[in-house]
Amino acid sequence: MSTPAPAASPTAATATVDLVNVQIDGVWMKFPKGTRMIEACKQAKKEVPHYCYHPKLSSPGNCRMCLVEMGMPARPAPGQEVEKDEHGFAKIGWMPRAAIACANTVAEGMGIRTDSKLTQECRRGVMEFLLINHPLDCPICDQAGECRLQEFSVEHGRGISRFIEDKVKKPKRQNIGPRITLDDERCIMCSRCIRFSSEIADDDVLGFTERGSYTTLAVHPGKQLANNYSLNTVDICPVGALTSNDFRFQMRVWFLKETESFCTKCARGCNVTIGTRENVIYRQTPRDNEQVNSSWMCDQGRLDFHYIGSESRLTEPMLKEKGRHRIAAWREALETAATRLRDFSPSQIAIIASGRMTNEELFLMKRLAASLKTDLITIVDRVGEADNYLVAADKNPNTNGAKLILGADASGLASIRAAVQSGDIKTLIVWKENLLKEAGFAAEDLQRLDFLLSGHILANPTAEASHVVLPLAATAEKRGSMINATGRLQRLNAAVTPPVQARDDWEVLRDLILAISGQNGLYSIEDVFKQMAASVPAFNGLNLGKIGPQGVAVIETKERIPLLEREAQRKQQGIIVG
Repeated sequence: MSTPAPAASPTAATATVDLVNVQIDGVWMKFPKGTRMIEACKQAKKEVPHYCYHPKLSSPGNCRMCLVEMGMPARPAPGQEVEKDEHGFAKIGWMPRAAIACANTVAEGMGIRTDSKLTQECRRGVMEFLLINHPLDCPICDQAGECRLQEFSVEHGRGISRFIEDKVKKPKRQNIGPRITLDDERCIMCSRCIRFSSEIADDDVLGFTERGSYTTLAVHPGKQLANNYSLNTVDICPVGALTSNDFRFQMRVWFLKETESFCTKCARGCNVTIGTRENVIYRQTPRDNEQVNSSWMCDQGRLDFHYIGSESRLTEPMLKEKGRHRIAAWREALETAATRLRDFSPSQIAIIASGRMTNEELFLMKRLAASLKTDLITIVDRVGEADNYLVAADKNPNTNGAKLILGADASGLASIRAAVQSGDIKTLIVWKENLLKEAGFAAEDLQRLDFLLSGHILANPTAEASHVVLPLAATAEKRGSMINATGRLQRLNAAVTPPVQARDDWEVLRDLILAISGQNGLYSIEDVFKQMAASVPAFNGLNLGKIGPQGVAVIETKERIPLLEREAQRKQQGIIVG
């Protein structure tokens, strides 16, 4: 028998009411009272295969894959003392049948065997039943490479099939919603998708019909799985039954390079994993962060990457001559911009930055304003509707960063617009914004300007009106940091590289400042963060490396996250593990 875990002794277990001693595969350990057996095994680094169990959902115990051998302290006969093992614990009496680990909790003196003969036989039996009617089409299944059924069949299955009858045929390629396809013949009835839709998304449209081998997953008649969180069901489906229409048959998952980052669709900043190959983004999936988005994200944010490969991408710097744009080299474009900007007095220059810019870019934008001696700098407010889950009302991913670094919000936008209309402001620098779409400007307003410099990702009416156009990088193409709605500093990581001549914003701003004032000394994004941290108290002592994959809380806000609040309540009630 292995040496006991250091935290266990019969005396300590009596004194510590909230902890119980449990033997897992011969090793005594202690766990908080009420811990699910499957979670205790996980903490002990013992794998218990499972399908229906998910820590964020209720535990129905219907797949039976997590069966383990369980025992409790043997009761002594009247007048006899409790028989103890060599470690001082009561000897365990093992039960003749297995128990499910997902729905049962640990108790004092309990024993669990995850790899005994009984456990192995149970798993082989469950796997055999699951594969009776399952199609043998792994090579063409979209889930291949991340299929738990495939993995566990190899690890815990029989290796051969004794089933010689015809398989039950079930529906294939059903569009059960605008973004999801169902292959019912692959479904193993784990019910994860049903529970997610009902318990998390409050959209109770999925359920099982028929009985026995003919059970199928179905959508309520006349309805669709169309809520804004529907694609989370694809993530948690352990097999290839539910697939994303957007990603289906686009790329084999083992070819994908994965990059940790976060979503910039709104101020929530849901953590994501970006899957890429050969400089193309194929999918974004949610990444666990208990302080931001739990294990989920909305469909809008998940699919918000296709614009990166748009035909409207700006890929070369451009100068306007005689009313038409021509392609220019970066040096010519920046020197032209610097020369034109020097022609105006500080009171005639205004800067419209963006809440979509990183902290490092905003810091350099403020330095650009200082080089031009103008204090007319603001961002475009972007507010929409929040939902009762994760979507924030603020659609700018870095409004908090802009307020912290620029000391500005959208309140100055109206006065800048009025000054442009009156002719007091003769030149504008616009970054990552289309003024005609979201800032209230009219085409005639931009025509009044003597000089308009814009930097953007996509071609738009503001770029069309600009005298100098600079092509910039998208958020998935660069590194940097932003502060989300709850005041958490998070780190962007580059998953792909910008196209052709498009450049990272901080490099463009640095070179523009250099062309105007001659100031330099910045050679990397880390240099920018270092200077920013020295001047912004909230960033003192931090660098990009210290932010880490989970982020760091840097400011206090009153923003609440409804989904996380409900999850905490369900955890407190013992419905989920959390």
